Amino acid sequence: MVLRGKAGSGPRPRARFLLIGPGFAYLVVLLLLPLALLACYTVFQRGRFGGIAYADGVTGENFSRIADSLYAGVLVDSLRIAAITTVLALVLGYPTAYVIARLPRRWRTVALILVVLPFWTNFLIRTHAWIALLSSQGVVNTALTGIGIADRPLELLYTDSAVVVGLLYAHLPLMVLPLYSAIERVDTRLLEASADLGARPARTFWSVTLPLTLPGALTGCVFVFVPSLGNFVVPELLGGGRTVMVGNVIKDQFLTARDWPFGSVLALALVASLVLLLMAQAWARRRLWGR
Repeated sequence: MVLRGKAGSGPRPRARFLLIGPGFAYLVVLLLLPLALLACYTVFQRGRFGGIAYADGVTGENFSRIADSLYAGVLVDSLRIAAITTVLALVLGYPTAYVIARLPRRWRTVALILVVLPFWTNFLIRTHAWIALLSSQGVVNTALTGIGIADRPLELLYTDSAVVVGLLYAHLPLMVLPLYSAIERVDTRLLEASADLGARPARTFWSVTLPLTLPGALTGCVFVFVPSLGNFVVPELLGGGRTVMVGNVIKDQFLTARDWPFGSVLALALVASLVLLLMAQAWARRRLWGR
């Protein structure tokens, strides 16, 4: 039952607060306040032993450092790796979601459980498993040399490709789930109408199914790109220090160099870029749905 005012204008203020309050408090405490704290850190200087030197006054030097070619190169590499991971996730995730959506209803739940099953295991354990698979004495190299494809073990670990594989494995379910939801919602009557008009299955897919599922694909791309861009665990373990992404730089600024002001600038720059990405995704969704 919905509580309404005397004029029936909607839920009472107390009911609204009970419904919205917990979620709003969560956002304020765990999102807005930390971002505000980072924004305050950006205008101070690093202390002699790390942290914040409040007594030295404010400065804008931290913002100028972000334009250094070293950090710009790291950002470009991070965007490249995250984009490659997103494209591969889309290429692999779309047919997977399509097949799951076309399964009998009783098997769809089983298939979806198998998709999200890796999430039931600790992320670090899953990443370390790839080290055992890709190392010079690992399962992959042993198989390749055993069947004669490679004469000697290949350098698979501690490369950009290993980082992409780790990110793809970690975030592929985030692509499959929104795609499955979009494909499953496609009205089958539209597919039947396309077939009745003489369209072949391939033409029906390109003209009907794909346009209707593009919003789900955009959502999946954002779900994969955003955590891939800020990830630091996979580059640290599978990159071996050779592959440095923006998440690694931010972590090092806070935990190793203890340069909290510059680390805050990098973190806010990453958040700002992701907000712009989400705005672009929302604009694209409106254009697609409007059309």
